[in-house]
Amino acid sequence: MGIVNVTPDSFSDGGKHFSTKAAIDHALRLLDEGADILDIGGESTRPYSTPVTVSEELRRTAPVVEGIHQRRPDAVISIDTSKAEVAKAAVACGAEIINDISGMTNERMIEIARSTEAGVCAMHMQGTPQTMQDNPFYNDVVEDIFAYLCERRDALVAAGIARERICLDPGVGFGKTHQHNLTLMAGCHRFHDLGCPLLVGHSRKGFIGKLIGNRDADRTAGTIGGALALAQRGVQIIRVHDVRPVREALLLFEACGGVDGEPGEA
Repeated sequence: MGIVNVTPDSFSDGGKHFSTKAAIDHALRLLDEGADILDIGGESTRPYSTPVTVSEELRRTAPVVEGIHQRRPDAVISIDTSKAEVAKAAVACGAEIINDISGMTNERMIEIARSTEAGVCAMHMQGTPQTMQDNPFYNDVVEDIFAYLCERRDALVAAGIARERICLDPGVGFGKTHQHNLTLMAGCHRFHDLGCPLLVGHSRKGFIGKLIGNRDADRTAGTIGGALALAQRGVQIIRVHDVRPVREALLLFEACGGVDGEPGEA
């Protein structure tokens, strides 16, 4: 999953693709680099970020989704939003997936997903982007998040969303300490017991800089290392900024044995 941030303030690449044309060009480039899914977001969710209005998020994302869909109607597009109105507009413009960091807890969002038959991704977050890093605490980070995602899966199925259209995300970086993030990455195979595809977005996040001992260093290599660990644990969707190097690393990982330990065909 390639990230397209149509924002001026996202933590890693805010402002680089803020114009509609720049965002569309970037999205098409990610497709050429091997992205299977494009995730379009119009509101930064970094810690302590400032929320944007519905109208502003619509202004940022709708023309980008529409532009990508017009140029590449085969592209699988996800809308990264917790606002029902934004999700509805994006699906009307060609998006097929609603990626909601608030866990698909909004009844209107659930209704839109049900009526449009869009795929959904429900993520775990402790608090909100404005509060999530204020001393996050868990009794057992893997088991606590497993219980939450299990509840969201069951609630979505009960609301009429087919189980095969549900993806779950443990929310690396959203209301977690650096150690929580590492524990989740190492233990994410546990979430396969939920019976839904998993999405993990670790790309360029702060715990990588913390681990390598330099918060200002380029985090691409660390992102690749994390992606290989996630692939080894069977995570189906890996959300990244740097599509080409991650894809090339995964191709070699698979060809050299990957999860099964048996050489494959590239």
